[in-house]
Amino acid sequence: MISFQVNDMTCGHCVSSITKAVKALDSGATVQVDLSTHLVKIEATEADAVELSEAIKEAGYTPVAIAAVTRIAAAKDASPARKGCCCG
Repeated sequence: MISFQVNDMTCGHCVSSITKAVKALDSGATVQVDLSTHLVKIEATEADAVELSEAIKEAGYTPVAIAAVTRIAAAKDASPARKGCCCG
């Protein structure tokens, strides 16, 4: 299981965009999303963590691998974040 923290995922449209991006890269992947905690878990069949991260970035989001979250917690405030919902 590959997990990402995606703090700029704010609504159902964001969830759909991320899911579509992952599925476009790895059609057999299972994607679990918890919007309230901004957590994306992926059971990949073909892609690796780097490829999945790039696909999510290309969809317009900033994924952080869960293993890296604790190491960069201080940098979180420095990263740009979306304000409000991407839908308007």
